[in-house]
Amino acid sequence: MIDTRTAPYAALVLRVSLGLLFLAHAGLKYFVFTPAGTAGFFQSLGLPGALAYVTILAEVIGALLLISGLFARYVSLALLPILLGAIIFVHAQNGWLFSNENGGWEFPAFWALALIVQSLLGGGAYALSFDGGRITLQQEPAA
Repeated sequence: MIDTRTAPYAALVLRVSLGLLFLAHAGLKYFVFTPAGTAGFFQSLGLPGALAYVTILAEVIGALLLISGLFARYVSLALLPILLGAIIFVHAQNGWLFSNENGGWEFPAFWALALIVQSLLGGGAYALSFDGGRITLQQEPAA
């Protein structure tokens, strides 16, 4: 049975964690690999280089929306293609375990499932919501 008193906080913790992961990965692509280097990597996979810039932007915007809780259900689903692409184009051939050389698909698969869970849970406690043209803060639930 779901504990309705703590479930909103679970959604909050998951939402912020997912957002921070996406910020970290966008930062890695931007500051370490550089956007041009990331574009080159995408091209080496047979993908358009421009998709790297779109991916970095989606990760940053998606991360900020997740952390704030704004449109958390939809943002979680919108970010799924990034992880599915990482599995299909980068990690699938490396095997299951992420500790394998070049990382397996275990972690991106778990991350994708966590996004699906977030979309089912919603924003949770302390999430911003857009209602009637106004942005409001979802306060903690009554005990």
